[in-house]
Amino acid sequence: MFTSTHLLRRRRFLPLFVTQLFNAFNDNLYKTTMVLFVVYAVYNDESTEATFSGLASGLFILPFFLLSALAGQLADMRDKARIIRTVKLCEIGLMCIGAAGLYMAWQGTLVHAVAIPLLLLALFLTGVQSTFLGPIKYAILPQHLKKDEVLAGTGLVEAGTYIAILAGTILAGPLAVEHTGWAAIGIIVTACIGYLVSRQVPPAPPMGEVEKLDWHILRASVKLVRDTMHNAEVYYAILAISFFWTIGAVLFIQFPPLAKNTIMASPEVASLFLVVFSIGVAIGSVAINALLKGRVSARYSPISVIVMGVFVVAFYVVAKLWEADQPTSLLSVQEFIAWPTAAVLLLCLLGIAVAGGMFVVPLYAFLTTRVSPDKASRTIAANNIVNSGAMVAGSLVAMGMSAVGIPITEQVLLCACMCLFSAWLGKRLVAAENEAAELAAAMRI
Repeated sequence: MFTSTHLLRRRRFLPLFVTQLFNAFNDNLYKTTMVLFVVYAVYNDESTEATFSGLASGLFILPFFLLSALAGQLADMRDKARIIRTVKLCEIGLMCIGAAGLYMAWQGTLVHAVAIPLLLLALFLTGVQSTFLGPIKYAILPQHLKKDEVLAGTGLVEAGTYIAILAGTILAGPLAVEHTGWAAIGIIVTACIGYLVSRQVPPAPPMGEVEKLDWHILRASVKLVRDTMHNAEVYYAILAISFFWTIGAVLFIQFPPLAKNTIMASPEVASLFLVVFSIGVAIGSVAINALLKGRVSARYSPISVIVMGVFVVAFYVVAKLWEADQPTSLLSVQEFIAWPTAAVLLLCLLGIAVAGGMFVVPLYAFLTTRVSPDKASRTIAANNIVNSGAMVAGSLVAMGMSAVGIPITEQVLLCACMCLFSAWLGKRLVAAENEAAELAAAMRI
């Protein structure tokens, strides 16, 4: 805790932390407002709503798959702080596109013909922006922090990200249908503030030899992943993170239609679900740093994801009980909280998120501490390529299950099964970690 407080008082960390905070807040305010508006105000069919939610998730993730190799090269070959400022400046323009789409949809003007394509275009561009920031927010940490501060910094970035998601989600619920115009103004203002803060991030020049950029996206992506995966610890960390976010993609696609059609909840309650999830991940991110006492290790990852799977099963059971005694109209937040099993449902969501945060945070620290500093950004970028491919696959699976008529509630069980495979990957990572430690000890002797 002392290390974390110490970092938040230092310019070498605070501006990056706040920039990432505003970025996550704005992304989530826009994405959640857009999805909730379309689900609640445009469509009126569970399958169509789930398909749209999956399409939106896929479009946001796609740039990570296509452009992460280029983003990683740029981050290692150019000043990271300068890239952050450039990307944040571009965010102002893309949020103007998103704001136009939100305002038109809110006014009911050509909703299907113009507004929704604009909304999806802005979402795709938001994914492009996040693709270029993604390798930097973790890879810059070893450059500005001491070795024993990296895990604390990673945990703070992850916790801050989910606190920002929490804030964006809280606002998105009430703004999604009735006050969408205010959301349109908010995302532009937040983008401007984020750019001003980003100008305070200290310089982070390349740490190795500057190489020529490879603009051939496919070739660069294949080479990047191949060159990164030879380290066993990094290999299993990337696979475990990717499978974790596949589970996350399926869950986040299911949340809005499940909230509306199974829980019979208003947009504010759907927003509350995501709020609880975000709080849980933030708690897990900080708790695992306390347990590990600053040491980068995956020893708690297997049990964490198994606990996550248990809470997913519990969530499924409570959702089925809720379905059997379903309300006849959409519940407000107050009505939802008063429902007999609401507290248990929220506790299950919180458990899923806390365990998930404890599983994934140490894995990101592996990516920046098990490679040389001049290759840290490309390692994060390789992780993003594999992650995004897995998440797109998860989105397609969720869309496919909805298309063939599998109820949203039943789809939750798939996530529980996937947790078992994540636990196996975590166990393999712990074994690789122990082997590396034994080898290092033998070399010192």
